[in-house]
Amino acid sequence: MSIVSTTGIGSGIDINSLVSQLVTAEGQPAFNAIQRQEDAANARLSGLGTLKSGLSDFQTALASLKDGSVFKTHTASSSDESILKATAGASAVAGSYSLEVTQLAKAQKSIAKAEFSDITTTTVGTGTLSFTATSGSTFSLTVDSSNNTLEKMRDAINSASDNSFVSASIVNVDNAAGTGTVSKLVLTAKNSGTTNAFTVSGSDSDGNHTDTSGLSQLFSTNFDNPSVAQDAIIKVDGQTATRSSNTITDVLPGVTLNLQSQEPGTSVNIDIGVDKAAITKSINSFVTAYNKLHTTTKDLGKYGGSTDGSGDGNGALIGDATLRYVTSQVRTNTTSVVSSATGNYNSLALIGVKIDKDGVMSLDSTQLDTALAADFDSVGDVFSSSDGVATRLDSTLTGLLQSGGNLDTQQSSLKKQLTTLEDRRTDVQVRMDNFQKSLQKQFTAMDVLVGQFNSTGSFLTSWINNL
Repeated sequence: MSIVSTTGIGSGIDINSLVSQLVTAEGQPAFNAIQRQEDAANARLSGLGTLKSGLSDFQTALASLKDGSVFKTHTASSSDESILKATAGASAVAGSYSLEVTQLAKAQKSIAKAEFSDITTTTVGTGTLSFTATSGSTFSLTVDSSNNTLEKMRDAINSASDNSFVSASIVNVDNAAGTGTVSKLVLTAKNSGTTNAFTVSGSDSDGNHTDTSGLSQLFSTNFDNPSVAQDAIIKVDGQTATRSSNTITDVLPGVTLNLQSQEPGTSVNIDIGVDKAAITKSINSFVTAYNKLHTTTKDLGKYGGSTDGSGDGNGALIGDATLRYVTSQVRTNTTSVVSSATGNYNSLALIGVKIDKDGVMSLDSTQLDTALAADFDSVGDVFSSSDGVATRLDSTLTGLLQSGGNLDTQQSSLKKQLTTLEDRRTDVQVRMDNFQKSLQKQFTAMDVLVGQFNSTGSFLTSWINNL
């Protein structure tokens, strides 16, 4: 019976196909309606995501203009970098200086006269080594059978916890007679300058602290000094400055001087100026970011030709009030006069940043250079003062992009809507499944009954024919 009912043999009807078509006809309109709503919600959700991403990128481009850091960058040039190099930081002040490098700073290097044939087995003596820097720093090292080879001595010096001023190494060189190779201990100050010079003294277990045997052979009196500690000496406009390093950061505020060679009597000109190239680059980046955002918002709201707004060429946020609000806010904050500007320039247009009739921004570099030369501080105010363009835009964008803000709230709402639609889809599917079972049951019963009628009819026909 089940075979008959499922295949429609009794009635000759394809029950499964018929039931499937009836279920589809019943449920498809509901599914189509849900799909249209899901497509619309997903399109808008994607559009809002694209808008947020564009706004975030634009805000990033504003950073150096908002905090004013780009207007504090300076350049430093040297007339002879083989003698002196210079770099300028944010706190530098524009000006020109004449410098002379009288003397370079050097670090002390001392090489022990004592020669050792094997750094791992030959002993150097025992006792105590005391290291003292001119600055007052000290440390001591106990030398016994556990560390009295040249190799272990080197390692013990370098690993001493309170050693902050000397490094130990080993060189392998010809012996004094020129007949073979020997090893010698080398001590080098970690930093240059006279305050980092050092001496080595101590106590020799053999009782003689001044001879060239035992541990005393590693005292300072038994070292050669190929490099004596000395300070760097420079003259700035005739005034002498002495420092312990060849990298000097505190003579000219905000300027780092890197001494390359000493040339007494030779003057090097150092010029510190505003980094106009960096400013132009940052403003160009702002212009590029603005135009990129303009293109994004234009694409999101574009009309693709469909009168009902459903055409494939339409933007994801066509006719959207939020998109219009965002576009309006960005344009207004960009083009409005800056009330907090203190000089002759109080708008982007006056410094060469303009927007054409199509909403595209451009920069007139010549006009910007003129403004920077005429009133540098005023140009900075246009962007980074309390009512500056970058300040206003950053505040607006922060409000739009923050968690719980307008865009975030709309995205959350759309995600909830999609969850609800998915639940509705499930409910419709359950209803259609139940409907299908009901139809299947009804058509199966009909098919069985028709089969029975056909069987009875066949019997009666046969019986009548046999009368």
